[in-house]
Amino acid sequence: KVEKAEALGKLFGQKIKEAGIERVVFDRGGFLYHGRVKAFADGTREAGVEI
Repeated sequence: KVEKAEALGKLFGQKIKEAGIERVVFDRGGFLYHGRVKAFADGTREAGVEI
């Protein structure tokens, strides 16, 4: 599940970069910053988006 969250984060990052968005704000919505939440954010960062 963590690997899928990271892959989704990378895909999300690529899509928003294509849309011309360079920076996003990450609101974890009350969830702890670990596991899938962290993997998603890390994947988005790896795609080159500033969080």
